Amino acid sequence: MVRDEVRRPCRRVQAMDRQATGEPLETRLVRITGRVQGIGYRLACIHQARAQGITGWVRNRMDGSVEAMLQSSPSLLTVMCDWLRDEVPAAIVDELDVTLVGAPFHRFDRFEQLPTL
Repeated sequence: MVRDEVRRPCRRVQAMDRQATGEPLETRLVRITGRVQGIGYRLACIHQARAQGITGWVRNRMDGSVEAMLQSSPSLLTVMCDWLRDEVPAAIVDELDVTLVGAPFHRFDRFEQLPTL
C-alpha cells in the first residue's frame, strides 16, 4: 500500500516566502550587553537566524558585548530581537540596543560569524 505523505516546508522556506510576499526588507544593527560572551551566544544566534531565514552577521566586541547585523522582514526581525533578549540559554542580557539601518544598505545573502572587533 502506498501512502501519500504530506510534508510541511521547513521554517527557513516559510520565512523566505513571507519576505517574498511583499513585506519590506529591513536591516537592524543590534548591540547586546551583559553575560553574552563565552557561553555560545554567537553560535545560538547563527542557528536561530538561519532557521528563520534572516541574513547578516554576528560578532563579539572587545568591550564584552555582542553585535549583530540582521536583515529580513520587520516582523521576523522583531521575533529575532525578542529571542536575542530572552531566549539564549546561559545568557544574561542587560541591554539590547537596536538601531534601524536606513537605505541604501548592503544586501546580505547568508548569516555568518565575523571576527571580533
